[in-house]
Amino acid sequence: MAGTMAGLPALKDQYQQLKTRMDKAVEDFRENMNSIRTGRASVHMLDPVKVMAYGSEMPLNQVGQLSAPEAQLLVVQPYDPTLIGEIEKGLRAAPQGFNPRNDGKVVRIPIPPMTEERRKEAVKHLNKVLEEHRTAIRNIRRDGNEMVKKAAKDKKISEDDEKRALEEMQKLTDDEIKRMEDLCKAKEKEVMQI
Repeated sequence: MAGTMAGLPALKDQYQQLKTRMDKAVEDFRENMNSIRTGRASVHMLDPVKVMAYGSEMPLNQVGQLSAPEAQLLVVQPYDPTLIGEIEKGLRAAPQGFNPRNDGKVVRIPIPPMTEERRKEAVKHLNKVLEEHRTAIRNIRRDGNEMVKKAAKDKKISEDDEKRALEEMQKLTDDEIKRMEDLCKAKEKEVMQI
């Protein structure tokens, strides 16, 4: 069944664009998920952190080497030691509530163990992010369905092709949403693990 849309000249390019947009939504969800805290320290927790450096805001990973040497500790080794104060300021301003300490050479970020309440909050946030991305995928499906119906209306494709293309669009949507739901379930398990 797959390939109806990709095989129709009238829909081929648009199908690729829709598939690419859906893949980007799934990838964006994966990146969002990586920054959600679990019980272990992960350098991805620092992805949202921005630092003022050389007159502009830069991602933390561009101003220092990030590592997680222990389960409850993150370390930032600045590429430029003069930025240590700005790195600390950026970490304190981050929504995760980091409490960094520096020794003049590196910034250490202790990661306290998660409370039951924080775990539940993280899962709630995870599900909110999942729902936003499900909606994004459905909006892409809607755009695709409109495109297929327009092609049928303009007689660029047959009614049978329209029906098959709409079914294929639904299957693609279901597959992409399932991919995100599977990622979410695995992350949820990781978050709730003590």
